[in-house]
Amino acid sequence: MAEQPTCGKGLASQSSLPAMLGELSASVAENLEVHMKALDLNDASASKELEAYVKLAKKHREIATLLTATANEMAGYRELPMADHDAKVMSEPKAVKAFEKFMNLEQELLALLEKRVEQDHKMLVQMRRAIVR
Repeated sequence: MAEQPTCGKGLASQSSLPAMLGELSASVAENLEVHMKALDLNDASASKELEAYVKLAKKHREIATLLTATANEMAGYRELPMADHDAKVMSEPKAVKAFEKFMNLEQELLALLEKRVEQDHKMLVQMRRAIVR
């Protein structure tokens, strides 16, 4: 017999999005921190860049922590009992529009990530070539 869908199971299954975004944000912070070590602090512009990267890395760590905590909380609601829902309210234009907006943003995010992955792959190739030399 198929498992009955519930809002709790829906929340749990949707927890992968904030979990992955949390990991991505933590990775941005890590890359900023590594980049900071490459700065020549004798260069006048380096201190401004370092200051910016320190602030941004800290914010990305905070965002990552919040996203991870949110994902864990969402996953923890898996056994939330099913409540009665008003189907009419769930199909009202406002609900449809909100879900449509969510889906459109997912599509925009996918397109953005596809473009970035292509660009980042090129940068990674260049970085690896620099190691060989």
